[in-house]
Amino acid sequence: MKTTIEISDELANAAKTYAARNNMTLRSLVERGLREVMRVDRQRSGFKLKDASVGGRGLQTEYRDADWSRIREAVYKDRGS
Repeated sequence: MKTTIEISDELANAAKTYAARNNMTLRSLVERGLREVMRVDRQRSGFKLKDASVGGRGLQTEYRDADWSRIREAVYKDRGS
């Protein structure tokens, strides 16, 4: 498919120089760049956070309705903080 794209003169010149230096056409450089961007985007959208939960029944009863300062106080009790 033929198409026209508008890019800055500076980028076009740099791309042409890069392509010539690497024995490739400007077309193959543009195609390679587009494929790489799309590949990276596909990988990003496929990320899923691993389930790192542990067995148990959640917070102990005395901490279920506690605010963070109460929980933090219990965690650092007798640790010098």
